[in-house]
Amino acid sequence: MLGFGAYGTIEKEVTDMAHSASARKRIRQSAQANARNRWRKGRIKDSTKAFATAVAAGDKAKAAETYKAMSKLLDQVAAKGTIHRNAAARKKSRLAARLNGMK
Repeated sequence: MLGFGAYGTIEKEVTDMAHSASARKRIRQSAQANARNRWRKGRIKDSTKAFATAVAAGDKAKAAETYKAMSKLLDQVAAKGTIHRNAAARKKSRLAARLNGMK
């Protein structure tokens, strides 16, 4: 069992359909990449929830700190190709608008 935390555990490998060694290897590689990408997207979701909690609480300092970490995380995930760089920029822009809209 391969794992990357709560968001990226692979229960079982599907190798029944593959006949060649290269096809079986491709299935293993795809499963690992899929788990890795799910883990990265899970980190984004967790960070987004932390940011939303800080905004809802009205804690501007905590929200600003969380936004900075979130911005870095989005750039890293986009650099790895898990999400598109424009999607990361869009998410950062929306988070910044929420942060700037705080009183």
